Amino acid sequence: MRNNIYTLLLLFLFTSINAQEYSKLISEANKLYETKDYKMSTDLYNKAFKIESKNPNHLYNGACASSLAGNTKKAFKWLNLSIEKGWTNLKHLNSDTDLENLHSKKEWGKTIEKLEKKLELIEANYDKPLQTELLTILDEDQKYRIQMNETQKKFGQDSKEMNDLWKITNQKDSINLLKVKKILDEKGWVGKDKVGAQANSALFLVIQHSDLETQKKYLPMMKEAVTKGNANPSSLALLIDRIEIREGRKQIYGSQIGTNPNNKTQYVLPLIDPDNVDKRRTEVGLDPISDYVKNWNLIWDVEKYKSELSELEKLNK
Repeated sequence: MRNNIYTLLLLFLFTSINAQEYSKLISEANKLYETKDYKMSTDLYNKAFKIESKNPNHLYNGACASSLAGNTKKAFKWLNLSIEKGWTNLKHLNSDTDLENLHSKKEWGKTIEKLEKKLELIEANYDKPLQTELLTILDEDQKYRIQMNETQKKFGQDSKEMNDLWKITNQKDSINLLKVKKILDEKGWVGKDKVGAQANSALFLVIQHSDLETQKKYLPMMKEAVTKGNANPSSLALLIDRIEIREGRKQIYGSQIGTNPNNKTQYVLPLIDPDNVDKRRTEVGLDPISDYVKNWNLIWDVEKYKSELSELEKLNK
């Protein structure tokens, strides 16, 4: 028995070390992709995939880096593997400029055909009326939010135009929430295997934009859905962060951004263990935080953030 326990312990430690190394390699590969060092990025993706090659998004990103590096053979290998592991966004595949180097190759047509056939089989089992309903909800959830960035730039955060946009958004959110609650209460967290990835994402977005009590009510359901493959780990991470911040705790993945009321600057809301945030983000399929905060024109400096954390916590109370 002692030998068996010792063997299991060694196996656990080996798996843990491998997971950490994989996360580190994926994070570094992403950063090199952003700096346009596609060859080195490809090399690091290659090392990571020797440890593990299960995550379809990571495989797809590796294919993009490899394509841009001119290594079309490896790009096709990883692209096809990403499809086998569950990557199904045909529209994105056809429009992604990172993969233009592959379009002239005969393998490209075969890859597109492979994904189309896979989608035909998948969509044969779809609940079409529910998919249509969720896609309409998704459109209503995103339509006015998409306009907010440009409206804020043009008229200002406290302008009449922004207030009007928020009023419409809140009205739509209330209606959408009633619909999504009914779906969740009657059918559970319906997976992408029944409605497709886009329609499935509507469930998360509506709950993410709801009140705290609703978020807490459906959090266990979403956690269970993630274990069954019916929801994305990255989406769950965002919901967890939002709940943590709303309840006065530090977030885990750094997804929530606040505005300093004193100078109107934006910042990453209080975060646990900032040094290892990218490791946690990689584990759930999120991009490095340095890339994420660029959406708010922020630069991630972990040492500076740690030195300011106590002051940021005061702002959030």
